[in-house]
Amino acid sequence: MFLLSTHYSLRCSTLVIALSAAMPAGLYSTLLMAVVYLGGCTYQPSNEQLEVWRQEAIARNGEMVADNAKNTQETEWNLAIQGETTNGKSVTLNWQQLQDLATTHVKTTDANYVIQPNQVFDFQGVPVSKLLQKFGYQPGVTEVTFIAYNSYQVTVNLEDLIKYPIILAIANNGKPMSRNQGGPIYLVFPQTQYPHMRQQYPQSFWVFYVSNIIVGTEPVRLRVGKQELNLADLETLPQVTISETVGYRSGWPSGKVKLHGVKMRNILDFAKVKLLTAGEVVVQGKRKTHHNNLNPAKLTSADIQNCDILLASKWGDNKQPIPAKMGGPITLAFGSECQAQTQGWRWVTFVEELVIKP
Repeated sequence: MFLLSTHYSLRCSTLVIALSAAMPAGLYSTLLMAVVYLGGCTYQPSNEQLEVWRQEAIARNGEMVADNAKNTQETEWNLAIQGETTNGKSVTLNWQQLQDLATTHVKTTDANYVIQPNQVFDFQGVPVSKLLQKFGYQPGVTEVTFIAYNSYQVTVNLEDLIKYPIILAIANNGKPMSRNQGGPIYLVFPQTQYPHMRQQYPQSFWVFYVSNIIVGTEPVRLRVGKQELNLADLETLPQVTISETVGYRSGWPSGKVKLHGVKMRNILDFAKVKLLTAGEVVVQGKRKTHHNNLNPAKLTSADIQNCDILLASKWGDNKQPIPAKMGGPITLAFGSECQAQTQGWRWVTFVEELVIKP
């Protein structure tokens, strides 16, 4: 069978869609990349940029197929719950714990199943409401962000998650969710029972390979070598503002945006990290399952010294904190004078760690 899997959410609501097929051996390969432009978008990517995104999607798909071939994801797959929970601590549920919680059935059509769009499936999984009840949420939280293994993300209204049986499915019609179906963990909305969800949470919200849940937005925590810095630490450093057309692919305006943060070189100096001429820094976002760092951003010592490479924690004219739905609280950004040499580099969201390689 064939499924349409959303591989990226691109800026200004441009979506790159990977058309995948199930192979006899249980693997699948990317057959075709297409671009769907949603209404209200003013940004038109060039053919060259589309080709870059296509190659990235194919490469990431290959990484996931290789992991699938190991036939270990069911025993190794974890789900991290982070952010503004009641105690503010990160919790990781292993596969056995998820199986124990996955007692809810939702019978609904699948927004990603395009061959027979009216076919109803029996999904079994963990209600997100049960996780919110178990781990809680702090006053003022209104949103929950779901992040996939391949860094795709969506944000859902907290009240809807409490009110409706929106589940993290691990089985479909009595069988474990395979990778080409969105498994091991697939975010499912009960659109047959509640038809209004077809418009409110269309196909792009049905997340494949869910690996992280962010309740609200996490506090600023940045590991640099053996140290951990918080927002107060970063705010003691010289603050820089750049105005750029950002390279983020989800939740950001399409035009120029003001980003406020700290230069990478100042952070390294603060942490007393010295890079050799041949050294590099890997900017790590959310850790993936299997500790597999897909497509990391690697910066050389020369890049860091010669360019305004920022870790931004605020944005806009009013210097608003960057929320989880935009990849916050910390994002990687590049100043305009770096654009020529950093073209095509990742603008990393959910930055958690700077891995130093002398």
